[in-house]
Amino acid sequence: MIPRMGAGVVRNGRELVKGMSAAVPIAIGYVPIAVAFGVIARQSGLPFAETVLMSMMVFAGASQFMAVQMATAGALGMEIIFATLVLNFRHFIMSLSLMDRLKDVPLLAKGALAFGVTDETFAVAAMDEKGGNGRIHPLYMAGLIAVAYGSWVFGTVVGGLFAGVIPRSISDSMNIALYAMFIALLVPAVRKRWRVGAIALIGMALNALFGLFLSGGWATVLATVAAAGCGTMLMPREEPPAAEKTAG
Repeated sequence: MIPRMGAGVVRNGRELVKGMSAAVPIAIGYVPIAVAFGVIARQSGLPFAETVLMSMMVFAGASQFMAVQMATAGALGMEIIFATLVLNFRHFIMSLSLMDRLKDVPLLAKGALAFGVTDETFAVAAMDEKGGNGRIHPLYMAGLIAVAYGSWVFGTVVGGLFAGVIPRSISDSMNIALYAMFIALLVPAVRKRWRVGAIALIGMALNALFGLFLSGGWATVLATVAAAGCGTMLMPREEPPAAEKTAG
């Protein structure tokens, strides 16, 4: 019994360390963007505590940048909530995909792990295969998320603390971090499928059009939903493998 328990502890420790190691590249990318968020949020008038709490409770970079910018532009709270929901709706799909590979994990633990799913952690976790059965070790996922989450909160704290000593001209230039993040996510997809770029252009055009007669917040929400609807028509449906067709 003891040797078996010892082997299990060793294996769990290895999975945790493996997940933490896999998150190092994510952390390297998260820290500077989180610092930029902390600086921009503080210089936009958001208190330090609320800035840090946003990173701790939301943990979604693009949405946090967008929320601060919308709040600065005078958007209503409901507009920010809807815009965040639409922008992060993909997280529901990613979480469901990963939770299907954590079938034996208790529900509360699944909820905690789902909170830490981002574009980057999902991409890394999706590549972790276990013995060909597609399962993910929960401690691997926990280590991955812990380092990613910790780096994001740490960067926000640093940015919030030093926001007062960073010149406004430099902090204004940090706004490019948001666009750089979107471009980094968009370009690889566009290289594989030109339709993705077309959908992005449609969203931009609709946002400009809706902005003529709606507030910036609702224009963003409606443009995102409308562009997503166009995407369902433009993107080709993936055909099931031949083996599945035959079996059906």
